Formats: sequence, C-alpha cells, structure tokens
Amino acid sequence: MSASKLLSWGHYPYAPQAGHPLAWREGIQATLREMGERFGTTLPFGNGRSYGDSCLAATDHVLSLRGLNRFISADWTTGVLRAEAGVTLGEVLAVAVPRGWMLAVTPGTQFVTLGGALANDVHGKNHHVRGTFGRHVRRFSLLRSDGASHECAPDENLELFRASIGGLGLTGIIGWVEIQLMPVRSSRLTVHSRAFGNLDEFLALSRELDPQHEYGVAWIDCLAGGAALGRGIYLSADHAVDGEFASHPKRVRTVPFALPWSPVNRVTLKAFNAFYYRRQAARAGRAEVDYASYFYPLDGLLEWNRMYGRRGFQQYQFVVPEAAARDALHAFLRAIGAAGTGSFLAVLKRCGELSSPGLLSFPMPGISLALDFPQHEAKNQALFSRLDAIVRDAGGRLYPAKDAHMSGADFRAAYPAWQALEQLRDPALMSRFWQRTTQQ
Repeated sequence: MSASKLLSWGHYPYAPQAGHPLAWREGIQATLREMGERFGTTLPFGNGRSYGDSCLAATDHVLSLRGLNRFISADWTTGVLRAEAGVTLGEVLAVAVPRGWMLAVTPGTQFVTLGGALANDVHGKNHHVRGTFGRHVRRFSLLRSDGASHECAPDENLELFRASIGGLGLTGIIGWVEIQLMPVRSSRLTVHSRAFGNLDEFLALSRELDPQHEYGVAWIDCLAGGAALGRGIYLSADHAVDGEFASHPKRVRTVPFALPWSPVNRVTLKAFNAFYYRRQAARAGRAEVDYASYFYPLDGLLEWNRMYGRRGFQQYQFVVPEAAARDALHAFLRAIGAAGTGSFLAVLKRCGELSSPGLLSFPMPGISLALDFPQHEAKNQALFSRLDAIVRDAGGRLYPAKDAHMSGADFRAAYPAWQALEQLRDPALMSRFWQRTTQQ
C-alpha cells in the first residue's frame, strides 16, 4: 500500500499524515480492516481543507478519499445529485451551474470534498436563509469497520445520519453523498457593498439587510481602534434573476513557497487593512459578478496558506449569541488590537435560527467571526487564552473544523452531544482533535 504525506491547511500542528489512497468504494472496508490491523486506528482524509487537527489521525495514518471522485447520478429536473465522497464542491458546480443548479450551501472554498462538507457540516453566507450543508443532504452511505454498510437518511438509520453530519469523520467512511441542489437563473450574482464605520453600524446593517437578501457577510479591519473599532465592508448578494450560465474563470496565481518567517505582522496588517478599507469604501455600490468571485475570493490564489510562513497559522472562528454579541465582539477586537496580530481576511457574519440535523453542528443563532493568526506558540497561547474566556463568558463556541487549541473542557461544555457521538464512533477511527478534546 503506497502512502503520501498530507497536512492540514493551517500546517499546525505540524503532523504529516501518511495518506493511504482509496480508488474504489468496493475496497473501503477491506482497506479499513487492513489499516486497523496495521496501525490500530485511522481517519478519512478528503482534500485537506480543515485548518487544525480534526483531519489528522491520532496514528498519523489516514485513508485518502480524494480518489473516490466519480458522479453516480443526477436528475436535472429535480436537482438531486449523487456523487462519491471525494468529489469536490467545485467539481459539482462545474456540472450543475451550466444546467441551472447551485449548491444550496457553500463554504468559502470550492476545494472541499462532499465527504468533508458533510463531516464538518459546513455553512456559508446564507446560513440565515438555508442553514448548514447538512440540511440539504438527502442520504449517504456509511461503511464501518465491523463490516456493516448503512444507508443513512432522515427516515433510515437516523442516529448515524445525525451523528455523521458534523461528526468529523468519526462514525465511518462515507462512500457517496446525495444532495439537493438549489435552482438558479444565472451563474452571476448581484452584489451590494456598503462601508460601515464601526461594529455597531455592522450590527444595525446586518439586522436590517440580512432578511432581505440570500447572502450577507462582512470583511472587517481587525486592527482599527477607537471610534472605528470593527469598521469594514458589508456585502449582500442575490442570484441574478436572469443571464448567462457560463463561468468566466479568472487568472489563477500560486504562492510558490513558504517563507521561513511570516510576512503577516502588525505593520503589514495595519497598512493593508487601512488601504483595503479606503479602497473598498470608495467603490461601494452595486455590481454583478461571477459566482466564484463572491463565494471563493481566495481560491484564485492557490496555496495561499503559505503566506503565513513555514510555521503555519491557526484560524480562530467562533459564534456567540445575539444578546451577548456586541460586548463580546468589542472585547475580542480590543484584545486583538492590543496584541497587534490578526489577519487580512477577517470574516464577520450573522448565523440564523435554522437548526442542523447534525449533533455537533457549529452555528447557533448569533454572530460569527473568523480570523487567521500566524503561528507563534507563546504569543498565540497567551492571546487565545484571553479570547477563549471572552467566548466562554458570552455562551459561545469555537468551530472544530478550524481549531487547533480548544481545551477539552471548553469543547465538552459547548458541544454536550459529544457523548452521543462517542457512543456511535467507529472504534477504528480516531483523530488528534477528538483524542485531545475528549480523551485527555
């Protein structure tokens, strides 16, 4: 069995995985048994877009599912599509959009696999309208190390269905996924951008405009202080009511290598964020753009994670309830400003009331913020300790798919259904994240 070395997207913790490739669904259970005999436990690995250690096996030996990349069936009258777990969202869009169908929910990258989107129950800029990805999963196949093969749906094997959606790949190996797509009348979106001067203005804008639009998200200047704390650009969008379905790919660039040190620091961040805010504020207004430009702005820069240097980075994403959001976000941004760290891309958005079928789904009604931090062990540890306390006191929680530091106590308190998932976890599967947060 050949193996290749794989890493999480943040390259932290640095734990290269021996990737054992799967090419056929018929070989999943034999390979899973072989991995158990050789290494004890393993973990499914999609396209490596999880940021922290949730995609890293405790044994550092993973089953690489990217080779399961075949479409099985599609009904272009109803928009029901079935494909293997290693098919990426981008590959789905390439065949669906020209036929008038779109993913009902998509995260900020199209390079996520269907299996990964299900296992992390990803969400997007329209959570307030469509909920999480798991709400649009009709059924999937789940193969377990005891030889059992299950077809899971809301009316069939419900316990495994709920545990696997957001279950971080721990309930078994997903062979295929069947999803419900959303009809659209164009591949383009009508986008309205508005500058806001501080966090209070964002909260007012979001409260007013999110119910009026399919999509809503904001970029914020995480280092602006004083009266400008939390200033940024709010982007609402809707699918164009008519137009072409052709995609117009933009030029794709690649970050060729990672520097020994990170160029993302207080000086570059403050300069870039101030420039970007002024530039986008001057351009505010209405525009019509291709779907990829709105949903996947970073996908045009391949290997962008290398910008954070060889030590990698950690993403910190949290959600806090609406009632506590204002105070928590103010405290959070002040702490970041004092530390002089953060990221060029700071994403702020409102999560809606729609619940997920998954046991461990991340979103809750409230406000979510995501930022990247270059990896500096001592600095991040001290800062994250302060940030964790803010989130904890506000009754919020962190996103397991992005996490590389959350304490076991915080995870277990924020996700009390973890015990139900543990009862259904396949004993042949164990991640570094699950081991860190539930067994240490």
